[in-house]
Parts: sequence; C-alpha cells; structure tokens
Amino acid sequence: MPKVKLWEVSDEFWKRVEPFIPEKKRDPEKQYQRKAGAGRKPKDPRKVFEGIIYVLRTGCQWKALPSERYGSASSVHSYFRTWLKQGFFLSLWQAGLAEYDDMEGIAWSWQSLDGTMLKAPLGGMEDAGPNPTDRGKKRGSKRHLLVDGHGVPLSLVVTGANRHDSTQVGAVLDTLVSPVPEGIKHWLYADKGYAGEPVDRQLKERGYASRVIRKKRKPGRPPKNRRWVVEAAHSWFNRFRKLLVRYEKKTESYLALLHLAAAIICWRKVAPIYG
Repeated sequence: MPKVKLWEVSDEFWKRVEPFIPEKKRDPEKQYQRKAGAGRKPKDPRKVFEGIIYVLRTGCQWKALPSERYGSASSVHSYFRTWLKQGFFLSLWQAGLAEYDDMEGIAWSWQSLDGTMLKAPLGGMEDAGPNPTDRGKKRGSKRHLLVDGHGVPLSLVVTGANRHDSTQVGAVLDTLVSPVPEGIKHWLYADKGYAGEPVDRQLKERGYASRVIRKKRKPGRPPKNRRWVVEAAHSWFNRFRKLLVRYEKKTESYLALLHLAAAIICWRKVAPIYG
C-alpha cells in the first residue's frame, strides 16, 4: 500500500471505520413529504470523515477546511456534532483497542497514569480553570490519561487545569474503555502527585496494586520505573495539533477528538493504516 499523508484516510483505515458510520435515523412518528429531486443529497461519509481527520491532524479551524476538497465546512462540523452524540468516536476507540488486544494483547499487568496541562485560551469553556503553570492568570484544561504497559490508551478524562491529579483517579479508573479481565494482578505506576492514603484506598477498592512513587522512599532497591510510557502516550496525542491547544468550547467535542486520536494510536500499533 502506498504511503499516505497523516491527514489523509487510506483504504486500510477506511475499511475499519466504515462499519461504525452512524445511519441517519428518521422519527417513526413523523411523516416526511419530500418532492422528487428536492433537498440536498447527503454528503459522502468518507469525505466527512476525511475532513474531520484533516482538522484533527492540522489543527486548523473548522471554518478553514478546504471547501474544494471537503465541501462545506459547516456541514462537516454538523456531521461531527451528530456523530459524537451517537457515540461514533468512542466506538472507534473501542474497536481499535479490541483489535489491538486480539493481535498484540493489552498489557494489563502494569498500567501507568498521569495528567498533562493544556492551554484553553477561549472564554466560556467547559472544564477549564486557572492554569497553575501560567500563575493562574490564564485558563487551561488537564488531560488525565491511563495507558497499558505499551502506552496504548485505556481511559482518559478532561478537567480544569486547577484540578489535582489525585482527585481524578477514581474517574479515570471507572471509565476504562475495556474492562480489566478477572484473575489478572495489575499494578498502577504513577508519580508523587498520586501519593497518599486516599489514592491508595481507591486503588485497593478497584483491585490495583500501587506502585506510586513516594516522597520518602523506603530503604532498599527502588521499584522499576515504568511511568515513562504514559508520558510517551501524551506526546503521541500532542502530535494531533487540534489537541495541543484546546479551542473546543464544549468538553464533549474535545473528548470526541481525543477518542478519535486514541483509536488511531491503537490501530497504528497493529495495522498499516498510513502505509
């Protein structure tokens, strides 16, 4: 398969996405009267999806979509909003993770958790708060990410930048895209920001063995550092330029883009979707 650009959709990629494209549903209680030849024809779903990928990869504004290639930008964004409400992007992430699990196997034994801050310059945003890295003068969001032993995303949550990492442990572990298999002992690695009795209690309740770095280490050989995989995963997400700085005012829109990026990360581990 010839190599394609990152903002393009290859046939290998599309054949994985197409089965999940939502069908347009009509209200069974409503009577539709449409004259022959009237109204607009529905857009080609592949063109719509390609437009969404273009925005995700390049970071351009929705209105800046090249109309000669993708058609009306407002129409593409309208499809995006409709699809996210139907759970399309989350379904892609679940499908990508399932295929990765079948071919490589999710490394459940040890997982890593960390958060990263993002600038959110627009006003009126959901889940945005004073950014500590900007001395609280500017607003930002925080992406809390859980990955397996190979850096494949398993769960993520978006909050305001002023929310401490340790307060979101339960939310992240309770929103796993794929449930942890029974009978597998799994460890959670995290930095000092997650140290403390409240986090230890939440991990124990969910069957995790803690490998949180302590502020005062016990004598002896320190535990093996496995936290780097989540930092690598955050960098993979940041390669999608639409995610690097948050311009989506609605959290559900930003989450949908994150879910799509997570699906791509999963598929790239097991399939040549970009040649």
